[in-house]
Amino acid sequence: MGQLMLQVGHFNQAEELYNELLKGASDDRERAHIYHQLGYLKDDQGEYKDAVEFYKRSLEIERETLPEDDFSLAPTYSNIGGVYKN
Repeated sequence: MGQLMLQVGHFNQAEELYNELLKGASDDRERAHIYHQLGYLKDDQGEYKDAVEFYKRSLEIERETLPEDDFSLAPTYSNIGGVYKN
């Protein structure tokens, strides 16, 4: 639902939804995903400092819960690099 809101440009509603989902997140993997989505949202809005902070929160959780060579870390690292490129 949040991704759909992002696609149609309803950034405020998407952010509200992700924040509500974050409150009810049942595990670290879910929290990491939500933080990643919030980073994507902020990046899309040009709020790069906030985007990096959300991506870093996601990465912190991922690094605590996944093996250090897990391929699913790559998108978060890539997105952080993309934000810094902007």
